[in-house]
Amino acid sequence: MTEMSSGAERLTGTLDVAIERLERARPFAKQRHQRPVLDVVSRLMPLPGGPEAILSRAVRMDRAGLFGGSDWDVPTALLPQLTVQTLESDDRVLAALEMASLMRFLAVATGTAQHSTLQQEYAQHFLTQVLALNLPRFFNFSDEASRAAGERAALVARLLRFIAERVGLRDVLGVMVAEIWRILEQRPVQVGPVKDMITQIAVALNQQGSEPGAERLGAERLISALFGPTVETLDDPGLDLYRERLGHMDDAGLSREAMGFARSMHDTGLVSDYHVAFLLWALDYPDRPLVPEAMGLGSTGLDCWRHYRGLIEELIRAGVTPATPQALYGLAMLMERGILHHTPIAPALKRALRLELRPAVRERIDLGFGTQASAETHLLAGALEVIGQPLGVGQGANPTCQSARAISMWALNDPDFLLHLMVQAAEAETVLMHFEGQPINSAELPAGLAGFGPIDADPLSVLLVPHLDRIYAEMGRLCAPRGGDPHRWINPEFHGWWVARDCAVAVDVSTGFLDEYDRFVRRFHESYHPGYNGDRPLIHPQPAGIAFTDSTGTFIGWHAITILRVASGRAGETRVYFYNPNNDSGQDWGQGVSVTTSGNGERHGEGSLEFEQFLSRLYLFHDQPLRPTGHAPVPAEAVERVRQMAADSWAGNRVPSTRAADPAEAPSA
Repeated sequence: MTEMSSGAERLTGTLDVAIERLERARPFAKQRHQRPVLDVVSRLMPLPGGPEAILSRAVRMDRAGLFGGSDWDVPTALLPQLTVQTLESDDRVLAALEMASLMRFLAVATGTAQHSTLQQEYAQHFLTQVLALNLPRFFNFSDEASRAAGERAALVARLLRFIAERVGLRDVLGVMVAEIWRILEQRPVQVGPVKDMITQIAVALNQQGSEPGAERLGAERLISALFGPTVETLDDPGLDLYRERLGHMDDAGLSREAMGFARSMHDTGLVSDYHVAFLLWALDYPDRPLVPEAMGLGSTGLDCWRHYRGLIEELIRAGVTPATPQALYGLAMLMERGILHHTPIAPALKRALRLELRPAVRERIDLGFGTQASAETHLLAGALEVIGQPLGVGQGANPTCQSARAISMWALNDPDFLLHLMVQAAEAETVLMHFEGQPINSAELPAGLAGFGPIDADPLSVLLVPHLDRIYAEMGRLCAPRGGDPHRWINPEFHGWWVARDCAVAVDVSTGFLDEYDRFVRRFHESYHPGYNGDRPLIHPQPAGIAFTDSTGTFIGWHAITILRVASGRAGETRVYFYNPNNDSGQDWGQGVSVTTSGNGERHGEGSLEFEQFLSRLYLFHDQPLRPTGHAPVPAEAVERVRQMAADSWAGNRVPSTRAADPAEAPSA
């Protein structure tokens, strides 16, 4: 334990007085007495012995009402990724609130105190996430941001080290590695944050080391995927030296390198810069036999290579660069899908190679992705990644799940249409679509939820989402006078002909109440469950809407997803496999409803739930108006189980007898 300085002793006494006054204050006066406590916390934290003094009083400060009226009053609602931003804030009050909150978490995590709404396991997980997300600060690695923050950054580093000494670095490394593997299993298109985390781990292990074990082994596998995936790159020699080595290798050595790169890429979904260097070098190797080997192509991909070799080489040279390495994985997966054999795809990709970008489009792409490669290269790379990994498209931190879902669905089901939209947006700076025969031009519409600025998504989404968002909102406006849920008309027009024209909605839009919910549950069984629809598989992905709930089962909002298929899981249970544009499908929706992304027969990018669990969070789906009848009836007990799960979460206050109607809580476009 750090010996307390005389200044810390004096301030600790002052803190006790301030806490006592806060405890005695009446509820309406609490806010006036919070500021003195936070002021002392801010001055005490940097002093020797100060963090210990705050830690021992953290839960007491909470009970006294320190966090009342602020976001910190509900600790389980806090986001670990925002913690350090607040700590380094110019607002001393907010920074002190965050410090006190972290000490509250630490007191509970170490078992030295108990909290009414914060469990020890949750507190431990939260703190390890904070540390994992801030390894550079924790190890005091200096960068421009930390230098600009000055003394505040130094204080944050000391605070994080204080927490790590009590939580343990091994847990941090284990959580971080497990989280990275879990994310990579879903094969996201955007892997920049993951690569940054792996780089942080590499530097941390080099500086600090770690105990041997599964965590270290998992970390080294991730590090090698980026910095040493093959025999000749194990020592991370640098690209120039590596290219020299290639010139002195025999055919067997080159083939070994190609297979090593392919194995690493398909194992992790990550592409090393060395892999790109090898592939570009291999394009000039006699007869180019190393290219398909380095891409790890199977029988379908090899068939595409044989038939479209010239186009593929052109796509590699134009789209796969040191600034866009992930385009290589996207192209490999595009070939493995076999869609080059679809008649429109090859000419559509040739057109994409010859885009003439508008200046505003080029500026937007450059602003979002830098100028190491041209905007045309970034956009082509983005198209290859999205079409190769349709279920890896994410909406970023943007309220645009509808547009992200549409891009994913087109990439999966109608990629030539997606490329058509890309050309429109890139060369004409607009997207033209139709709603029931009426043209809608995005250039003539006001900005939607995505706005006009760059968004944290892939290049193709950065280009298209602002246009799609405006068009979707306009379709909603055109439907507004009709009453009912507008998605029943929007979804088929917006996404494509394959969206079933009939639509079931569990909620009455005008009131927000459940509407014939039992019939809704039976109808979904009859449309999608193989035991009640004559064992008919889902042919085309279908848009659907869920009532999104958090880990407590509390309703958060309405969210757009795609139902991909219904099939048996590994244990023989019927599961719904779906796409969630919310960046990460592995989520806890409360009451035991936890979405899995692997281990239950999921393909890369899919989330899945048991059929009834999924249905308990569903509020809208599409089905065919002409459905076969005469199949087994849906058991009443199955309907009741789903109803109970819904009532225990999002639908509890949506039964007409439980509360007054509130149309504001009804779904909207």
